[in-house]
Amino acid sequence: MLDASLLLPTAIDNTFSGRKASLWFFYVLTAITLWRSQHHLLAADGGAQSIATIPLDTYSAEASGTVIGIFALWGLSQLVIGIIYLAACLRYKALIPLLYALGSIEYGVRAFYIGHYKPIETMGDAPGAIINIPLMIILIAMLLLSLWRKGHPERQPFH
Repeated sequence: MLDASLLLPTAIDNTFSGRKASLWFFYVLTAITLWRSQHHLLAADGGAQSIATIPLDTYSAEASGTVIGIFALWGLSQLVIGIIYLAACLRYKALIPLLYALGSIEYGVRAFYIGHYKPIETMGDAPGAIINIPLMIILIAMLLLSLWRKGHPERQPFH
């Protein structure tokens, strides 16, 4: 059974007892999330055509503008998530397992629901579509590593 206090800590502090690899990967994930957010916010096409290969030039100006606006909103959401990740990196490391769990859910829903039931027309393979399943698997692995406590058998995530 999962010890709920590992995902929902009683004290949200800078304590991280999981494996160091999961901590270091979280730093990388934070940097990537912040980079992605600025690109979706600042690129002229929001990354819709230049990265995701959505054929904006075949859409009306209004439809194109709507897609670009949605990508900018997505960039804003990524910025908020990135700032939360950054706060966890700097002061609230106890939240990292929860953030890994939420990230796993996000990428799982992207891969297995949105990608199949709400597909987006693209001219090629968008990086997001390619990385969703591998990143979900990596995030689950990092979640497990972040829950794995050394030297505290009574605080192991599963008993």
